[in-house]
Amino acid sequence: MQQKFENHIAQNFPFLIGKNLLLATSGGLDSMVMLDLFHKLPFEIAIAHCNFQLRGLESFGDQRFIQDYAETNEIKLFLTQFDTEAFANDYKISTQVAARELRYSWFYELLETENYDYILTAHHADDNLETFLIHLVRGTGIDGLTGILLQNGKVMRPLLIFNRSEIEQYAKENAIEWREDSSNASDKYLRNKIRHNLVPIFKELNPDFLATFQKTQNYLQDSKAMVEDASFLVYQQVAKEKGTEIHFDLNQLKKLPNFKSYLYHWFNGFGFSAWEDIYELVDAQSGKQVFSNEFRLLKNRDFLILSPLNSEDDNEEYFINKNQKDVNVPLNLSLCKVADISNVSNTSIFVDEDKLWYPLVLRRWKDGDIFQPFGMDGKSKKVSKFFKDEKLSLIEKEKTWLLCSDNEIVWIVGIRQDERFKIKNTTKNILKIQLK
Repeated sequence: MQQKFENHIAQNFPFLIGKNLLLATSGGLDSMVMLDLFHKLPFEIAIAHCNFQLRGLESFGDQRFIQDYAETNEIKLFLTQFDTEAFANDYKISTQVAARELRYSWFYELLETENYDYILTAHHADDNLETFLIHLVRGTGIDGLTGILLQNGKVMRPLLIFNRSEIEQYAKENAIEWREDSSNASDKYLRNKIRHNLVPIFKELNPDFLATFQKTQNYLQDSKAMVEDASFLVYQQVAKEKGTEIHFDLNQLKKLPNFKSYLYHWFNGFGFSAWEDIYELVDAQSGKQVFSNEFRLLKNRDFLILSPLNSEDDNEEYFINKNQKDVNVPLNLSLCKVADISNVSNTSIFVDEDKLWYPLVLRRWKDGDIFQPFGMDGKSKKVSKFFKDEKLSLIEKEKTWLLCSDNEIVWIVGIRQDERFKIKNTTKNILKIQLK
């Protein structure tokens, strides 16, 4: 196994040479074998051990065991303790999820603060199979079926090519000591149920089941790569990124017979879970929305618009004082007196300053707001009706600000000036207001 391991490192992890490696070590069989394998090679290693305090004195026995090993073998040790159950209760998650969140958060912190390059964990082929079956039982897409990756960012799994039997045999041949986790004998957790009851049946039906399973996962990983390539090509055809928004052209998307698969692939990373609602959005009326915790998907005519949720206070107002030249929040505006008019546009207006009452106010639009659109001969119009005529999406409406003077709208910022404040022949003081 030692030679196979060295060949595996040379072929798949050559970039580890000369790097500072942090080995996640619980004290169990798998991690102690990984520790022994690396300790025999010329690598700069350190041990990271988490005491989750879930098994009383047994957890502290694991900690003492690791401390003794590190001291005997002169290996640097990083040690921490977690109140895992309290964390799980506070965040209303399972104990296993809590332990994972806590340990990986700590591992990444160590990488940064202690100048280590990679985290190494002792996941092996049986772990990979169990993870696959857990995802299969709970329901998953292709990501869940491709299993544990050899490398995921800064996390490396160098034992994935070995099965549990090989690891046990190596431990016996090399007189490696380890600690048994008593919770592994219980069927309280789904992983243990699968390990004790389901996996032995597969191995009985096919003694080479792990080898054939690894081939199947390789095929799935190849298929996943093809899916990602196809998804990227289609995304380029149907999606346009506009600032913080992404606009998906439904006319183009609906030409594809399997467009739902693309929607799932694109939006899964944004925290959405109501997939049937998203699929129905394609043919829904304009204005329908689906939300995740941080994002919104809006149907707007022939587009789906993905955008982050607006965290700003819609009721907040911002004041502009007389002679103030610049505004930085919530918009970037400049105000300056000029002698004449030039380059009038939606983002640059000229007003009669003598008609303004200070302080000016920047605020969101409200139902019932009325203004006199520039160029309409003084006819009043509801802002909501104006938005509809301009075919603004709900997201565009929500992002719109009004510049007001004494409760009268001077400018729907970036869209249309109000007629009442326009420059006339009698105007003495011209104020240019520009949206940067």
